[in-house]
Amino acid sequence: MSERDEQALNAGTVPDTSAAPEADEVLTTTAEASAPPVGEAVVVTEPETTSEATASQAPAGETVIESVAVVPAGSAPAAAEAPRRSKAHPVKPSTLQPLPPYAIIETGGKQYRVSVGDVVSVEKLPVEAGSTITFDRVLLVNGDGETRVGTPTVAGASVAATVEETYRGEKLIIFKMKAKKGYRRKTGHRQSLTRLAITAINA
Repeated sequence: MSERDEQALNAGTVPDTSAAPEADEVLTTTAEASAPPVGEAVVVTEPETTSEATASQAPAGETVIESVAVVPAGSAPAAAEAPRRSKAHPVKPSTLQPLPPYAIIETGGKQYRVSVGDVVSVEKLPVEAGSTITFDRVLLVNGDGETRVGTPTVAGASVAATVEETYRGEKLIIFKMKAKKGYRRKTGHRQSLTRLAITAINA
C-alpha cells in the first residue's frame, strides 16, 4: 500500500483510484498507444549523448569528432566540382636564334640553299679559281623578316660567290650485269665540280 492510501485511511476517506491510474496501467496504455501496426518496421533510436560526456570519455591529448557529415554520391560541393587550375609556369626565354638571310639559287639544273659564308660545291663552271661569279637565277630570298618567292626568279636579286677551286668528286662505281648471259661491266665515274664561297646576297 502506498503512502497516499495510508494517509487516506487515517483521514477516514476512500482514495479516488480513478484520478491517478497505477504506474502499471500508465505503462500499458503508453505501450499500446505507441505500438506500431502489425507488419510495419520499428526503428529504435538511442538517446544522443552530450558533447560533455563524450569529451569526458575521450583519452587525454586526443581530438574528439562530435559529428561527421556524409555527402551522398553525385552531390559534391560546388568547390569540388570546379576545375583545378594548373600552376602557372614561368615562360622561359626562347633559345632559338633568328635564321640568317638565305637564298635559293639554280645552277647546273640543281637548286642550292646558300647563306653568306657558306661553301658549296656545284656542277663544274667555266671559270678560273680566284675569280668572282654572280648568279642571277635566284628562286627565293629570305631576309629582314620577309620572304620573296620568284615567278620563277626574284626580280633584281643576285648572289655573288668566289671560286675556290675546280676538282673531281669521289668515284662512283657503275656495275651492269645480265643474268644467265655472262654479261658483266664495271666502270667508275668522278664528277667534275666547282667549289664556291658565298660572299653576298643582293636582294
